[in-house]
Amino acid sequence: MTFSIAGRCARTGMLGAVVTTSSMAVGGRCAYAQPRIGAVLTQHRTDPRLGPKMLEGLRGGAAPDAVLQALEAADPNLRWRQLAAIAADGRAAFFNGSRITSIAKGRMGRDCVAIGNILRTPSVVDAMVESFEANEPEPLAERLVRAIEAGLAAGGELRQIKSAGLLVVHRESFPYVDLRVDLSAQPLTELRFLWELYRPEAETYVVRAVDPDKAPTPL
Repeated sequence: MTFSIAGRCARTGMLGAVVTTSSMAVGGRCAYAQPRIGAVLTQHRTDPRLGPKMLEGLRGGAAPDAVLQALEAADPNLRWRQLAAIAADGRAAFFNGSRITSIAKGRMGRDCVAIGNILRTPSVVDAMVESFEANEPEPLAERLVRAIEAGLAAGGELRQIKSAGLLVVHRESFPYVDLRVDLSAQPLTELRFLWELYRPEAETYVVRAVDPDKAPTPL
C-alpha cells in the first residue's frame, strides 16, 4: 500500500527519496538517507530498523544488492518486506518479499530505483522511473516530487493515499530537505505546496547553520 522512489543527482551528489501511502505518517518510517553514502526505502509491513541497517551496509562499502542479499539471508521476516537502496555512485537494487501477494514491482533506472505494492497497476513504478529520468535538469527534490506525482497519475495504490514524505541530503549531516505530510486527503498536493515554499529557502537554511555570519537578514 505504498509507492516510492529513491535517487541521486549525478551533478551535485545529492541523495534522497520520496514516498506516499494510504496510512498516516509515512515520512518517519520508510525513507532514510545519508550524505555521500546512499538513500534507502523500507515498506510493506514496514520495519523501520531496516533503513539504518541498509545505510550501515552501504557505509561499509557493500553494493546495494549485497546489502539486500545479506538482510534476506539473516532475517526470515524479510519475506514480508519491500526494500530499495541506491548508493552514492548510482548503483541500486530492490527486493520484493515472497509473502507480498498484491501487485508489487520494483524497477531500477538511471540514478534511481522505484518500488510499490498494493498498486492498481505495475505501470505506477514505471511512471516514476520514467519521470525521474526525463527531468534530469531539475534539482533532485523536484525530480522526486514529479516522479511520485507521475506514479499517482498512473494509478497509484488501491486505497486512498493519506501521507507523504520527501527527504534529500547533500553535504551536511542534517537533511537538505525533510518535508512530511502526516495526514491529508491530498498528501501529494500538500507535499508539492510545501516543497514550492521551501525550495527558494533551502540554501539559506544551510547557510544559517554552517556560516550564520553570511546568512541574509530577514526583512
